[in-house]
Amino acid sequence: MADQRFYATGKRKTAVARVWLKPGTGTVMINKRPIDQYIDRETSKMIIYQPLTLTGTFGKLDISVNVHGGGGSGQAGAIRHGISKALLEYNPEFREVLKRAGFLTRDSRVKERKKYGLRSARARFQYSKR
Repeated sequence: MADQRFYATGKRKTAVARVWLKPGTGTVMINKRPIDQYIDRETSKMIIYQPLTLTGTFGKLDISVNVHGGGGSGQAGAIRHGISKALLEYNPEFREVLKRAGFLTRDSRVKERKKYGLRSARARFQYSKR
């Protein structure tokens, strides 16, 4: 497995993450920046590390991510989805544990579009009887 890279694409809301894994020391680079520089919120970092801690590969793989679109939360979810799919390429035996945790399912919830005559997707303007 030396000098081998494992690739997967992860998606969440409007964010798309391209993820590469390779055996190494556990460095995580997002858009050519260390994870601590790119992501401020601890909860987002925790979301990204979830599949690694679950499979026991935390600190054993170098992760390189190229992510665009969406906001902080959507990007973190997309990275988690991409890492989970790339871990399957790395070791297919992780499938059951990742599937049970729900990391392989693409979260299809996206923002609902605004409808005409309404203030937002479902909220209406205030009704005045008099």
